[in-house]
Amino acid sequence: MSRFTIWLRDEDRETERRTPLLPSGAKQLIDIGYNVVVERSAKRIFPDSDYEAAGCTMAASGSWVNAPADFTILGLKELPHAPAVLKNNHIYFAHAFKQQNGWQELLGRFQSGGGKLLDIEYMVDGNGRRVVAFGYWAGYMGAALALMQWYDKTAGRKGLNATGLSPWDNAGLLDEDIRARKADGPSPKVLVIGARGRSGKGACELLARHGVEVTCWGRDETRELDRDALLAHDILINCVFVDNAIPPFVRLEDLARNQRLSVISDVSCDPFSDFNPLPLYAAPTSWDHPVVRAGVNGGAIDLIAIDNLPSLLPREASEEFAGLLLPYLKAVDKLDANPVWRAALGAYESACDSLSA
Repeated sequence: MSRFTIWLRDEDRETERRTPLLPSGAKQLIDIGYNVVVERSAKRIFPDSDYEAAGCTMAASGSWVNAPADFTILGLKELPHAPAVLKNNHIYFAHAFKQQNGWQELLGRFQSGGGKLLDIEYMVDGNGRRVVAFGYWAGYMGAALALMQWYDKTAGRKGLNATGLSPWDNAGLLDEDIRARKADGPSPKVLVIGARGRSGKGACELLARHGVEVTCWGRDETRELDRDALLAHDILINCVFVDNAIPPFVRLEDLARNQRLSVISDVSCDPFSDFNPLPLYAAPTSWDHPVVRAGVNGGAIDLIAIDNLPSLLPREASEEFAGLLLPYLKAVDKLDANPVWRAALGAYESACDSLSA
């Protein structure tokens, strides 16, 4: 009987340095009888040599397309557009189950090839709570970028677009960059929406480290939204996961009367969804150009909407995320026996039903 194989692919996105599987985790999988194949990567935060030392079989970058159909392919972000059919089961963040841009084409590739999409976003427990997420570090970095942009803006500097972004080797160096931008004067007043979730907690803790006043909103505060109170802040950080229609937090017409709000960091970053609570922009921003302007005249704001924020702190983010995912990887060889994998599989099947409806 052949051993169950997990194949860790190299990420297609050039800026993605995170990994869902650490070398130490790969060794644990091998020790319980799995076969682990790891594609070589020039950008992954952990070097190939660490995986080789753990006993992994190494493969060329992108060679997962030729992997046997019974191998499970593990990654983080989007797949390349080829091949046209996907015969393997894939574990990654697909952003397709809320009918986002390109969802029909992607699900069609799985249906044509016979593979299944196990979206990490839909790995949930019996109470519907996500069990694996990068949320903390997404919120942490979203708050950090917003704070740096606000400091630059109030000091008359060009801001994050002047140099673009590249990963920080550790959180201490990030702190140094934030402090270097701070000038004399009052600190900003910051609103975090979704403050009690993983990403909200990360945002609040980053801001607390830098002595910033934070207003924390959750469901109670957004159920009857006070937009005047929202606009009375300097910075807005959105950390809400939205999977149904709700009133937008900020609309373009709100910015027309805005007098104070200066920077928005949309950590949740879901512009292609009909449920986007910040319908102010059409596509995510990038590391090369992290900030866009939204609104007109005096009410315009700087908006940051980067969809792989945790990769700016790839080591810390990978260590936390891979630690959360590993227990479930140890059970992925028996999908039907694990309730979390059954939930992910059910979400895929429901999305496919919508495709054929």
